[in-house]
Order: sequence, then C-alpha cells, then structure tokens
Amino acid sequence: MDGIARVEAVPVAPDLTVLNAYPVDITASDRTKDAVSTIRDLPAPFEVLVTGDAAHLVDYQSMLVDRAPWAIGVVVLGTLLLLFAFTGSVLLPIKAVLTNVLSIGAALGAVVWVFQNGNLAGIFGTTGLGYLNLTVPVLVAAIAFGLSVDYEVFLLSRIRERWLSGVPADRAVAEGIQRTGRIITSAALLLVVVFAGFLVGGFVPIKGIGLGLVLAVALDATVVRMLLVPATMTILGRYNFWAPGPLRRLHKRIEVTEEAPPRKEPALV
Repeated sequence: MDGIARVEAVPVAPDLTVLNAYPVDITASDRTKDAVSTIRDLPAPFEVLVTGDAAHLVDYQSMLVDRAPWAIGVVVLGTLLLLFAFTGSVLLPIKAVLTNVLSIGAALGAVVWVFQNGNLAGIFGTTGLGYLNLTVPVLVAAIAFGLSVDYEVFLLSRIRERWLSGVPADRAVAEGIQRTGRIITSAALLLVVVFAGFLVGGFVPIKGIGLGLVLAVALDATVVRMLLVPATMTILGRYNFWAPGPLRRLHKRIEVTEEAPPRKEPALV
C-alpha cells in the first residue's frame, strides 16, 4: 500500500490480531493520512479498527471540520448580539469582529511562517516541522478573540459615554482613547509577559501557542485598537451608533449599559 513502509502481524488472542503498519512519512503528512483512510476502506469479513497517532490525527481533523463552523458561528453571533445590546449599533459589532480577525490572522500567519516553514525557528530552539499542530490555531484563535473583544468593550464604553453626553463623534473617539489607552496598554503588556513564558517551554505546540498569543495581543493593543479602530470610527462619525428604527426600539428593551453615578446634593452650610 502506498505510504506504508512495512507491516508486522502480532497475534494477541485466538480471534484478535494486531497489525503494526509503519508509515513512510511523518504522522502529519498527507501521504500518511491518506494511508489511514485507505486502510479503513479495505473490505474485510470481520471488524477492523484502525488506531495510532495518524488515525487520531485524521479523526481530530475530521471533527474540527465538522464542528468548527458551528463553534465559530456561535461565538460570532454571540459577540454581535452582546455588542449590539451594549452599543445599540449595527456597524460597531461587525467592525469589532472584522478587526479581531485581522490581528488573529496576522498572528497565525507568523506562527506558520516560523514553526511550519522554519523561518527563524532556531531562535525558539526548533526547526521547521512542515506542519502545524491542529491545537495551536484553535487555542490561539479562541483565546485571542476573547481578549480582543474585552479590549473592544473597554474602549467602546468610554467612547459611548462621551457620545451620549453630547460630545461630537470624532472628539468622543479621541477622549475615549485618552481614557482607556493606558489601561489597554498595561493589560496587554501583562499578558504579553505571561504568554512569552510559553516560548521557553520544551514542547513545540506550546511555543506556537505562546508566539501566536504574544503577537495577537500585541497587534490588537497597538495596530488594531489604537490605530484601525479609532480611524474607522472617526471616518464613520455619527453613523457609529446608527441602527434602523426597529432595532433601536429593540435596543431600548435589551440595553446593557452602565448605571449613571448617583447625583450628589450640595451640602448645607
């Protein structure tokens, strides 16, 4: 069979035999994964089970293909609904999802460039593997997306606060950044330090997760959150908080907002 170097038959019981099939290429190669599928398709008059690292990888990849769209859909839909309930805007939730995807995509591209293609891999004590562990993009995307939305809420809360107080849109954006810039930067630096610790681990997938999260957080807190988001919101102007009439009425019923601070009465003297 193509992709199989040799096979050893090991009798285990009168009605059970284990065949150890040794692949020609590495476990993650397409040739090895095709060999697993071919073995499973072989006709046999008895029950045949295929296991091993390559088979587990094929099953894991198939599970991700089947379930990832549902997971992504739930996360994106939940993010859109919650940000709409918070801002009352149609455009801001969509903008938030798109900008988050930019920082995550850039970070994952760098991880592939280093750990799969081998560029600068020596700095991290490894070489190009020719593949990327499937767990790396899943964890990096999930964690980075959650952190990005968190930063987005920090920024939008202050911008919306100034907008509701009657400040023009461009000035509200500028004042919102002034009030949250140091908080977002400090939080990002703390997370970068924590995730950088993953880079000294001995397990290559952990290093990949560490590099991906370091870059995702750094890009999101600088290029995206401090440059792209303010620029797009300044261009949109008053349309930042636009929504059609039916959605505005819906937002009034489900609005998620901060309570106004209690008004202090002047003391009598």
